[in-house]
Amino acid sequence: MVPKPSGGGRVAAWDPFAGARVADMARSLVIKVTAGADAPERCNQAFNVAAAALASGVPVSLWLTGESSWFALPGRAAEFDLPHAAPLTDLLAAVLAAGRVTLCTQCAARREITVDDVIDGVRIAGAPTFVEEATAEGVQALVY
Repeated sequence: MVPKPSGGGRVAAWDPFAGARVADMARSLVIKVTAGADAPERCNQAFNVAAAALASGVPVSLWLTGESSWFALPGRAAEFDLPHAAPLTDLLAAVLAAGRVTLCTQCAARREITVDDVIDGVRIAGAPTFVEEATAEGVQALVY
């Protein structure tokens, strides 16, 4: 809660989201995940936030970059293990079902991943597309 001045100069507790519904916020998320098995907690946080946002009705575009690029390949998410975390396969499936998943063009090329290699529903696109999505009206970009 953020303090908000009330009448008479006193500070009262104020919650800027009190009473606001997700649909009223009219925002979407572009989430770039740069971590994979090399930083499992950070990686899982990105997928978890993406799935939670979608479940709340927030449109999500998840970008796989760096070491997370490997999760665009069939079976790779199943190899990921983080204790006390939702399975990455479930989180990825949720995002594929209700959001958009994009693999970075350069990251794919560095790993010799082609469009024929990726899971159905994953597209490959580059920085211009990311910038267009991240700077659109009403978008919040997060990088993990």
